[in-house]
Amino acid sequence: MKTSTLVRNGVSPEMVEMISRLVALVPWPARRQSMGDVTLTILDGKPRVAEKEFGWSRYSVTLGINEFRTGITCINDLSRRHKLKSEEKNPKLLDAIQKIMDPHSQAEPRLRTTLLYTNITAQSVYDALVAEGWPKKSLPTVRTISNILNRHEYRLRTVAKTKVQKKRQRPTSSSKTSGK
Repeated sequence: MKTSTLVRNGVSPEMVEMISRLVALVPWPARRQSMGDVTLTILDGKPRVAEKEFGWSRYSVTLGINEFRTGITCINDLSRRHKLKSEEKNPKLLDAIQKIMDPHSQAEPRLRTTLLYTNITAQSVYDALVAEGWPKKSLPTVRTISNILNRHEYRLRTVAKTKVQKKRQRPTSSSKTSGK
């Protein structure tokens, strides 16, 4: 029967727990280097054993081993991972949408907010963009157009038409009561 790497190197279960606690206290990205150091020293450089024994991601351990060997720290640029919005990918699209929306929009009646209300739907905007010559493959979906309109403070509500108030019938003054 094959002996485990921990038994072969004389590492007790208590020592495994202590190493796990100590490495957990180290902030990233130095933690990866610490995991790589422990893996190289105790586990003969085997990331899969580190995954099994310590519960660490073997991909992080592999990266930590490379960082520990070279001394170069890999930096994650998380800010570049987000997906660009449709109007950021294609600024001309936003201009075209605004050109369609502006004649159909009106401000709130009491002018308390800067919101623009409109009676045109996202489907109508999509159809208008297609009519202007935009290829359907380059256009976002109707739901995405709705999100773009909401982000740019176009509220997709029907504009309430002003109703003419009816004149109330006043009681006629010709029917006076006589006080006899």
